[in-house]
Amino acid sequence: MSPVQTGAPHAEEAPSPTRSLKWRAIAAPVLRNKSALVAVAILAVFVFLAIFSTLIVGDDPKAKVGPVFAPPNKEWPLGTDGGGANMLDLLIAGARISLLIGFCAGAISALIGGTIGILSGFFGGRTDTALMRLTDYFLVIPDVPLIIVIAALFGRSTWNIIVIIGIIYWTFTARLIRAQTKSVRERVYVQRARALGARNSRLILRHVLPQVTPLLIANTVLLIAYAIFVETFISFLGLGDPTAISWGRLIQNAFTDDAIINEAWWAVIPPGVCVMLVVLACTIIGQTMEDALNPRLRTGHLSVRRFRVLRPSERPTMQPQPPQSQPQPQQPS
Repeated sequence: MSPVQTGAPHAEEAPSPTRSLKWRAIAAPVLRNKSALVAVAILAVFVFLAIFSTLIVGDDPKAKVGPVFAPPNKEWPLGTDGGGANMLDLLIAGARISLLIGFCAGAISALIGGTIGILSGFFGGRTDTALMRLTDYFLVIPDVPLIIVIAALFGRSTWNIIVIIGIIYWTFTARLIRAQTKSVRERVYVQRARALGARNSRLILRHVLPQVTPLLIANTVLLIAYAIFVETFISFLGLGDPTAISWGRLIQNAFTDDAIINEAWWAVIPPGVCVMLVVLACTIIGQTMEDALNPRLRTGHLSVRRFRVLRPSERPTMQPQPPQSQPQPQQPS
């Protein structure tokens, strides 16, 4: 059903919560979950290292400080890489690029997917059909060949990688926000504001967007984890920025320098552990928020985290029902 756009003033305001209530609704699921709190602490440590990496490491983390593939010791806690650089400095410097790509690409995907999802769900009709067909086309496009082609045409800079990841992985966000927008569009206060003459732009900005923003933020955290993983994958294939230091680039350099043959595990495992910790932390935070904010998971009891096998002592026992006495037929007097 397409909303009617008129220019009458004085439309009824939606019962939108205050900013403090909105952020409390977003943060409450994380604060109540112990694993989510641990994930927040892990992510905060990496964000701190990424922000202050230039102060901690210095100007040139790739400078040679020792022999090639030196094992971990007191001077170099994580050893050196194939160029004699300190692996700990490289990991701290790589956090800046990996998290930059993850956060920026996740924000671009959320912006594109959220915009398409809101427009598609709010207007419906031909707009919905056209935008969903566009989403289907992006769903079936193979991402790896497209990344290779775009990197070959436009170069392998960091910002090109951010844009590539951002414009490919927005489809799930669009479908999720579209479903939520369709639900919000039919609520009573939106219908009343529309009947009183509120414009479409006002309905979207004042009534629809505040209701879908928490779910969009939860999905953006999941997109950050996926973007970091994709950046690692792209850099490992040799399609990343050759001038930037990232965790994927460190893994690719380790394989190029034959770290496995030289049994230099410290050149391969630490970058992989960093990627695993950040992706796992973002996934736990995003899923915790989505379980609480996604109405389809909440009302349908479809949260994966809530499924568990009951112990034998927790399983309900069937109590035998006493037989019901049949009423005796009355004898005629």
